[in-house]
This record gives sequence, structure tokens and C-alpha cells, in this order.
Amino acid sequence: MNAIPAVSSDVPEQRSEEPADVPHAWQERARTLVVRFGPAVWCYVVLKLIGFAVFMKLLSFAGDYAKKPARFGGGANPWDVLASWDGWWYQQVAQFGYHPALVPIPGGQPGFTIEQNSAAFFPLYPGLMRLTSDVTGLGLYGAGMLVSVLASLFAAAGIYAVVDKLSGPRAGVIAAGIWAIAPGSGAEWAVYSDSLFVALAAWACYFTMTRQWVAAGAITLVAGLNRPTAAALIGAVGLAALVELYRRESGVLRPLAALLTAPLGLLGYVAWVGWKTGEWGGYFRIQHDAWLHYFDWGQGTWQAIRGVLLGRNDYPFAFPVPDLLATLIVFSLPVLIVLLVRLRPPLVLTAYTLATIVSVLGSLGIFGNVSRYLLPAFPLFIALAVGMRKLSWPVLATVLGTGAIASGWYAGYVIFELGVP
Repeated sequence: MNAIPAVSSDVPEQRSEEPADVPHAWQERARTLVVRFGPAVWCYVVLKLIGFAVFMKLLSFAGDYAKKPARFGGGANPWDVLASWDGWWYQQVAQFGYHPALVPIPGGQPGFTIEQNSAAFFPLYPGLMRLTSDVTGLGLYGAGMLVSVLASLFAAAGIYAVVDKLSGPRAGVIAAGIWAIAPGSGAEWAVYSDSLFVALAAWACYFTMTRQWVAAGAITLVAGLNRPTAAALIGAVGLAALVELYRRESGVLRPLAALLTAPLGLLGYVAWVGWKTGEWGGYFRIQHDAWLHYFDWGQGTWQAIRGVLLGRNDYPFAFPVPDLLATLIVFSLPVLIVLLVRLRPPLVLTAYTLATIVSVLGSLGIFGNVSRYLLPAFPLFIALAVGMRKLSWPVLATVLGTGAIASGWYAGYVIFELGVP
């Protein structure tokens, strides 16, 4: 008789404790994430702030931005430079949407036979800009910067996760720091989609490495809505999924799901542009005939390097200082690739890195932008991070801090003011 009320009185006590346990569990989870990723993110932020401050100061010293149109690297103040060039197009998409069309240019310049169209820019980043602007009231410029900065933090965390998995937390922190001062890092805190793409690519690689196939496929799908260079990521994740299907270590359904979902974002957008323009190859036609950007098997890269070595400017889109830096970067690639391969990284990292490099060097474009185009190839930093992890923290602070100061010039000022990012 007495046992019944004893049991019933215990039930409310258990129920009353559950709501208190839920927030406690979330607090513990948040604390765990901060402890794990905090050092890498803080390392990235500090180095990035140093380089960014130098970049903005150089813009103010030169004052050239005041002589240029806002759309082409200028504006009323140095901050406007961060939303010029591609940033201007992203704002157009965020504000007005897309109007894909193949409009001929009568008597256009050689190679440019149709009008430039915003459909060349993929929708994820401008879509997030518009959503953030509507929610926060920051306006498109402020929203674009907020998205880029937050995405860069997730990218730093993703790079840390990948490198930590391979070589430990110290190397992961250093790798995040190297990404902050990389040659193309000026685009990370600007109205550009680069940081968002690297964040997605890093986490897609991490989930592939840890055999979380559904997540890897889903993130790769989203990355395909952000940049056409997602083709390298799609190929790498797909190849890793095929190998996993052959080995049958993760079953069939999950790797197959990654293999099938990964390309849907990229293919879906390209198909949509083709449908809207009335030509199934409409997207590639816009890239080729309006932007003069297409895969030419490396002819443009060879012409640019030859021109730099011979001291000539007789190649497309010649910008002497950025092109010189780009040439030095290209010469460093074989060394970085060999050092990476010696570490025997997972297949997805090797395939993704090599495919990214082939895509960049094999395509005609602004050669001086090689540093920015290679920014997604973050696995190239792994060998450097592994080699530097034996250094003491004061030495690391000196090396990375000096690089951060210099990056304000080579990764910021050179690309945005002396070239076209």
C-alpha cells in the first residue's frame, strides 16, 4: 500500500530535472567546442586583424581608391574597396536577383562577344547576404562582410579539424594561422565568396575523412551552389565514396548517398542558367564569351609565366606585381605537393588539392589572381604546419606575426589595388 505513493512521488521529481539537464548539456557541448576550436580560431583572428589593419592603412596611404569608380576598386573611403570588383556583382545579385541572358555585343572586343551577366556568380553567398541584410538591417555591404568574416571562422575551425585529425592539435592551430596569412587571404574578409567556400570544403573533407558520408555529401551539395570550383571538391568526395563502396567498410547506402548528392548543387544551378537562357550550355557560354574564363589546358598560364620571366606584358590581363607573385607561387607548388604527398594524407585531400590546382592553372583568367584561386587548396599548408609544430610558441608568434604584417601588402593591397581580385 505504501509503495504506490512512493513511486508516484518520484515521477514528478524526475520530470522536473529534465529541463534543467537540457541546457546544462548544451552548455557542456558549447564549452567543449570552445576548448577544442578556440585556440585555432583565435590564432586566425589575431593574425587576420594584423594583416587587415596593414592593408587598410596602405589603402589610406596610397589614396588611389578615391580616383577609381566604386565598381572597379575605388569608392568614397578605403572600406568601399572591399566591395568592389566581384563584390559589386554579388551585391547586384543580392539586391536584384538573376536575369540570365545571352546578349550579343555588336563589334565587341576579341573574346568578348556577349554582355557580362550576373549569372556567372553562384547564388549561395549573395543569397546569404540578402537574408542577413533582411534579418539584421545591416545593408548588403555590412551583411556581406558579416557572412564572410563568420564563414572565415568556420573555415579556420574546419582546417584545424582536418589537420588535427592527421597531425595533432598543435599543427591544426598553425595551419589555421597559415591560412590567415596565405597569399590570397585578402579575399577572406571582403564581399567575396571565398571564405564561405573554404569553410564548406574543409568540413566536407573532414566528414569524408571520418566517414560521415551523408554529411559530406550534403555539404558538398551546398558548396556546389557557392562556386564553380566546387567541381574539384565534388570529384574528390565522389572518388573517396567510390573507393569506400569498393571496400564496403561503411556499407553501401551512405557512401552511395554522398556520391549521388554531392554534384546536385552545381549541376542544378548550371542547368537552371541553361534553362533560363534557352541554351543548355548557357552558363559556360557566359563564362567563355562574356568573362573570358574557361579551361584552356594551361595556355594562358604558360603565356603569363613566360611574359613575367621575359619582362613582357604581351599576355591577357597583365598586372606586373601580382603576376610576379603568382609566378613565385606556381614555382612553389611542386615543393608543396611533394611535401603533402609524403605525409600520405587521405585520398580526399590529395584528390581535392590536385584537382583544384589543375583547375586553376589549366584555366584562362586573370593570372595575378592565382593566389586567390588557390586559397581553397588549404591542404597545401599541412606539411608546413607539421614542420613548424616543433617550434616554440614565441618563435611561432614571430614567424606568423611577421607573415601577417607582410600579408597586408601581398595578400591585400597588391591584389585589390595593383591587380583585379
